Amino acid sequence: MLRSGARLGGLLGAIIVCAIVFDLLNSAFLSTNNILNIFETTGSLAIISMGELVVLLVGEIDLSVGSLYGLGAMVTGLLWINGAPFLLALVAGLATGAAGGVVNGFITTVVGVNSFITTLGMLNLAEGIDYLVSNSSSINPSSSQSGYKIFSAFGEDQLFGRVPVQIFWLIGVGLIMYVVVHRTMFGFRGAAIGGNGTAAKVAGLPVRKYKTIAFAISGLLAVVGGIMDFSLVGATDPTSGSNLPFTVFAAVIIGGASLSGGRGTVWGTFLGALFLTMISNGLSLLGYGPFVQLIFVGSIIIVAVAIDRWTGSGRSSRAAQVQW
Repeated sequence: MLRSGARLGGLLGAIIVCAIVFDLLNSAFLSTNNILNIFETTGSLAIISMGELVVLLVGEIDLSVGSLYGLGAMVTGLLWINGAPFLLALVAGLATGAAGGVVNGFITTVVGVNSFITTLGMLNLAEGIDYLVSNSSSINPSSSQSGYKIFSAFGEDQLFGRVPVQIFWLIGVGLIMYVVVHRTMFGFRGAAIGGNGTAAKVAGLPVRKYKTIAFAISGLLAVVGGIMDFSLVGATDPTSGSNLPFTVFAAVIIGGASLSGGRGTVWGTFLGALFLTMISNGLSLLGYGPFVQLIFVGSIIIVAVAIDRWTGSGRSSRAAQVQW
């Protein structure tokens, strides 16, 4: 607990220091508009990362979040513009993500394929389906489309005149995930399974069930993030989530989750996503392009994983630890 608190405190300190440095280099960084922009961008990333957190807690990994993010948004968009009511199209898109997660869970827990390989395969499978159903084209719904007002409430709208709606979605989903991970039997047992899978089986815990649910949550939240970004940008295409898995993985690991399972917090995951978004935003304000940002993300992943190993939190033999 103390180690986790120290890591979160260090991450929060890094966020504050980086914010000060970026503001000294460009005074627009801490302007109200840019702060709101940072939280707007953080919204979908943090929500998707919370799904990845649940998978890591049970001792697995999900590399398919980017492709499910894109496929779920594409399914929603295609059904909608072809005459289906938006809410029905939305349910179909969310179901696509959850179904992809269930397939990941089944292949991992029942067939016995390593989750890295399973979700890598799902990444390519879902991306291929995305290209196929969209005919490699983007979806750009018109504001005159029936149901557009509901659609815009997922990302395009601003409340109180200037506050991005993503912030409210982040708060709502974040609170739900906090309860699920830190205040329910599912979260407690899931962390126990990730901390020591053998002991969990001996204790009679439904390991397959919990891991499959974790993958389903990850797939579902990936599509939630995809719909939010679809609404914000006003378009989606098969390449929309191509680089997302690396950023999501970085956010969760930076936030203190262990690669070996059984350890991680929703609060830390949010801070990890916020830190990455802030770095990307600050570099953009300083005139650095996406390639430099990728270098930073890659470096941060390496450092975060090294810290996880050095602090001993990656030992698979350690008992599960749930932060309350």
